[in-house]
Amino acid sequence: MGVFSGLVTLPLAPVRGVVWVAARIHDEAHRQLYDPEVIKERLQEVAEARDSGELSEEEAAREEDELVRRLMSQGPPGGGMEV
Repeated sequence: MGVFSGLVTLPLAPVRGVVWVAARIHDEAHRQLYDPEVIKERLQEVAEARDSGELSEEEAAREEDELVRRLMSQGPPGGGMEV
């Protein structure tokens, strides 16, 4: 990038920064929703909560169904955010 184009596009720097931060937040949220290890840990937590009585059988079954669905889907199509 030349000096002139750098000066002309300088006012857009905050916008590019916000887009970069939004992309990082999106990527982390996607990882937490669809990472197999995170899902397996959450399945274990649900099982422990059911065993201790914190969750009813129906609540645990609903949550397990959602977690298994996420595990099987490995994320929505086009999972990454393009910038």
